[in-house]
Amino acid sequence: MADPLSLHAPRALAGTVRVPGDKSISHRALMLAALCIGESRIEGLLEGEDVLATAAALRAMGAGIERETDGAWTVHGVGVGGLLQPATHLDMGNSGTSTRLLIGLVASHAVTATFVGDASLSRRPMRRVIEPLSRMGADIRSSPGDRLPLLVRGLCPAVPIEYSLPVASAQVKSAVLLAGLNTPGVTRVIEPVATRDHSERMLAGFGAALTVEAQADGSRVIELRGEAELRPQAIAVPGDPSSAAFPAVAALLVPGSCVTIANVGINPTRAGLFAVLREMGGSIGVTNERVVGGEPVADLVVHASALRGMEVPPALAPSMIDEFPILFIAAALATGRTVARGLGELRVKESDRLAAMARGLAAIGARVEELEDGLAIDGSGGKPLPGGATIDAELDHRIAMSFAVASLACARAVTIDDAGPIATSFPGFIATMETLGAERVATVPA
Repeated sequence: MADPLSLHAPRALAGTVRVPGDKSISHRALMLAALCIGESRIEGLLEGEDVLATAAALRAMGAGIERETDGAWTVHGVGVGGLLQPATHLDMGNSGTSTRLLIGLVASHAVTATFVGDASLSRRPMRRVIEPLSRMGADIRSSPGDRLPLLVRGLCPAVPIEYSLPVASAQVKSAVLLAGLNTPGVTRVIEPVATRDHSERMLAGFGAALTVEAQADGSRVIELRGEAELRPQAIAVPGDPSSAAFPAVAALLVPGSCVTIANVGINPTRAGLFAVLREMGGSIGVTNERVVGGEPVADLVVHASALRGMEVPPALAPSMIDEFPILFIAAALATGRTVARGLGELRVKESDRLAAMARGLAAIGARVEELEDGLAIDGSGGKPLPGGATIDAELDHRIAMSFAVASLACARAVTIDDAGPIATSFPGFIATMETLGAERVATVPA
């Protein structure tokens, strides 16, 4: 049964909250720990459905993964090359990250695995990882349209390749590097612009022989020497900046608000949204800066602000690709026009996020134009939007949370058709917003 959600803000938002652990780092921590010999300990792991799908798949291939009573997770790895044949298919649920990265892991092991997912994930194309991993020797058979269900027969030893990413994609880069761990020789990935670098930081932390060279044209060359021997680690996962984006934008939009979001990862390859919001006039302070497990971390202090529209530089897209839905909400309440282009990637996420956001924004009274590769939004000048609509979130967690935040800045509450998918990345989202002073409006289940 669907779980409708509607929020409103009877007063200014205030308080200090923490957001769940970074989803990208959580996935990678589990995968690399599973390839060590010995026990790794992970604190702050995101316990959303996507990350739990990764944990279940790794268990099915021999890793021992358990949650301890203190909330930390322990992983007893099988070593690079030690993945076992799973007894049944690997269910990825809604997680594109789990799917693409695990296909990379399996590609260079003597393992055959079938990947399946929910209806949303099964619509998402996998060609971008199939192509390079097939060049490394994996036999990959997909459903029509390069979609799930998908069968992978790994090759061991696989063939090292040099691969230039046709588009900036941290998932494709990571899939190739993960395959390279069990591949003799040097696997080389060339990315046209820097994407989130959690894989590189974590691979180096686990002991892989990896180098990264920035080129004069802005591209980066990553080299990994295969047949690696990874060392178990103790990892502290920082708060996810993609999750922090939702209470941050809520604080910017609700008059009089002052919100602190503690322990947020501020890796520069992920912090594009906060840079854009500051340029739009948002008051977002950074305190208590520190480095945790090789990742920069800080507390964000956000005050309600009058925002101005802007042209979002396409070069920033890789550093905030998951945050554009909530940026579009901020833009709808700003003064002037915001234009964001170069976002074709958003059409193949959990939903077509450009189309879904355009429809939803229009439904709540925003002025929006859908472009081929982006959106143009004429803001309300800080005035509340009419609201009052029910939004089809299309089983997309970020669409659902974005319009839940929009509801706080509308004259009439906005209803999201189903809050269930939010659990894939931010299971405590509603409680977090209530801690800050938002209230849930009674709705009738669909």
